[in-house]
Amino acid sequence: MTDPTMPPVGPPSENQPPPPPGYGPPAVPPAAPAYQPQQPAGQPQQYGQQPYGQQQYGQQPYGQPYPGQEKYNVLSIIAMVTGILGISLVAIITGHIGLSQIGRTQEKGRGFAIAGLILGYLGLLAGIAAVIFFFVVMAAYETSSSMTG
Repeated sequence: MTDPTMPPVGPPSENQPPPPPGYGPPAVPPAAPAYQPQQPAGQPQQYGQQPYGQQQYGQQPYGQPYPGQEKYNVLSIIAMVTGILGISLVAIITGHIGLSQIGRTQEKGRGFAIAGLILGYLGLLAGIAAVIFFFVVMAAYETSSSMTG
């Protein structure tokens, strides 16, 4: 149906500008792939045919890296980040687990795991030293206050 409030539209004249892109005649849809009959259930699959729902045309399945794409161990990255943030115990645990997984799976990230372990152990030593320093200062304060009082 047409809108009665709009002026009548005729064929475009030579004086009118061409329509903007996307408003021309409809595009021709791509040709459909050739029909391939499905094999009846229970019969063995013929060589070279993909079962229904399988990946075709060299596509990678979801969640799998492309060939040549390196995969880093997630726990080794977590170890390094938590080591930088000063969460030492988490850095130590995830660093050791990450190194173990890298040894089995040959993933990348060994340097991240080692950096996380080093930062984690340094943070742990700094925390222990801070606690010892706190107790030494408190003991010195107690002995100085008991002498003057």
